[in-house]
Amino acid sequence: MLTLNKNLRKKILIASVGIAGLSLAFSDDYFQASKNLEIFSTLYTELNMNYVDEINSSKLMQTGIDAMLESLDPYTEFVPESEMEDYRMKYVSTQYGGIGTSIQNRNGKFIIADTFEGFPAQKADIRAGDEIIKINNVSLKNRPYELVSSMLKGPKNTPLKLLINRPGEASPIEKDIVRAEITQPNISYFGMLDNNIGYIKLDKFLENSGAEVQNALMTILKNKPTGLILDLRSNGGGILQEAVKIVNLFVASNTKVVTQKGNNQEKTYTYKTYNSPIAPTLPLAVLINNRSASASEIVAGSLQDLDRAAVIGQRSFGKGLVQQTFNLPYNSLVKVTVAKYYTPSGRCIQALDYTHRTSEGSVEKVADSLISAYKTLGGRIVYDGSGIYPDIFVKPVKYSPISQTLATRYYFFDYATKYRNEKPKPNDPRHFKLSTNEYNEFINYLSDKDYNYYTRTERLLNDLQSEADKESKMAEIKAEYEALKNKVSVSKKNDFIQFKEEIQRILENEIVSRYYFQKGRMEQSFKYDEDIKAATSVITNNSSLAAILHGEGAYKSIGKPAAGFSANIAED
Repeated sequence: MLTLNKNLRKKILIASVGIAGLSLAFSDDYFQASKNLEIFSTLYTELNMNYVDEINSSKLMQTGIDAMLESLDPYTEFVPESEMEDYRMKYVSTQYGGIGTSIQNRNGKFIIADTFEGFPAQKADIRAGDEIIKINNVSLKNRPYELVSSMLKGPKNTPLKLLINRPGEASPIEKDIVRAEITQPNISYFGMLDNNIGYIKLDKFLENSGAEVQNALMTILKNKPTGLILDLRSNGGGILQEAVKIVNLFVASNTKVVTQKGNNQEKTYTYKTYNSPIAPTLPLAVLINNRSASASEIVAGSLQDLDRAAVIGQRSFGKGLVQQTFNLPYNSLVKVTVAKYYTPSGRCIQALDYTHRTSEGSVEKVADSLISAYKTLGGRIVYDGSGIYPDIFVKPVKYSPISQTLATRYYFFDYATKYRNEKPKPNDPRHFKLSTNEYNEFINYLSDKDYNYYTRTERLLNDLQSEADKESKMAEIKAEYEALKNKVSVSKKNDFIQFKEEIQRILENEIVSRYYFQKGRMEQSFKYDEDIKAATSVITNNSSLAAILHGEGAYKSIGKPAAGFSANIAED
């Protein structure tokens, strides 16, 4: 018979108590889960059997599931079989069968917003601004957007007949098209800028994004660039592993890039680089803005923490959560937030605290008092809890009321269509510029259009009048009020002069896209882009970049808003 010494018996007793506690906790969790599932199942059955009106069982269950997941965070979601294809397009793949267009539903009319270069619609000379009135002889009048979108999509090599109205044409135009596999790459543009600086615009982190960036970078390296700008602005993220691959292009192997930590220990994992970098010393700037999120923040935050790149632009979105999908019965799935991620310095940049909601159920930002400082590899101070702070801050885009009005009422869009149908193709998108006469032609085009808008000053004047009426003071200030109102009215008439540069660059960008598509839109915007100008200045000045990476140049403010303006549209 074996005997145990006193210390060993004590350790076994403690271990036994611990195991018993874990077993008890597990049993309690299992009981609560079984109990609640039984309640839910019985409730669902009773409603189906006894509710006064007929119940749509599937819709009722969907509502219950959505409400349950909504109480957690916006990234945990259930995807039924009917939505799997849309989910795959949004989060996984960049491929679908279609004609290569995006469309707008404008007051029941379906207008081509963009055609993608090299795909069936562009090859068939379908243009932005064309209105689709029939698909395969089926009228689109009063059709929902989702139906029209699905009618344009379909298996590759299948035929499609479109009837379109084109502004300036007397009668409709028929187009016979064959659908193709539409591949929207993760990179919308790469090439060389002035000063021999490479540039890569990465829009998403879906399948193969790491390989796309590597291929683009290798092409750029053939030009012996003085530096590289990696543009992650408005990139909402995607697959975490693709972000790790992209960081690996610029830092040594076996370098920690990101750590994810979850309640389930199996979801806690540290991702390190595993290949030799292909550009370990190339001067690097990363552009971000308030719509750069998730995987974009992993790339920007890791390169910042490793003192490998200057981060330029505006503070990022602040999504520090990791999701994983789990298959469910009947070809459905659930996407679950399984962990938070931490950059190499140890910071989590999650901005909203979904765990600790207010008593009303609302979500608040992480309190300033809870934001902590961390140190980069070289000792620079960086912060958690509220996105990635740029090393150089550039004032964000802020458009005047007149520009916003002209855009939302499609006057920029429609005039660009008119310009394309009447004028020859510009020689070079990078240097295209409207003449004074052409700008005045646009003003004349607007002469019979409704573009009335309120300035902030006018809104304040209206508030003043309301308050004065309440206090019976209007009679006393009426003369001064009317004089001020007239001055504001005169000032508004000068908005086309005051904001000429802003209006003109938006219009130029829209016009160029009609001839040179998305690539031309990008190239035309470079000369106005203050983020790119700031990055170029840093890269071409070795001492400036070194100062930033050694903590001597952080949080500067540079320049005017970046160029570019576009409405949100959906792809088909």
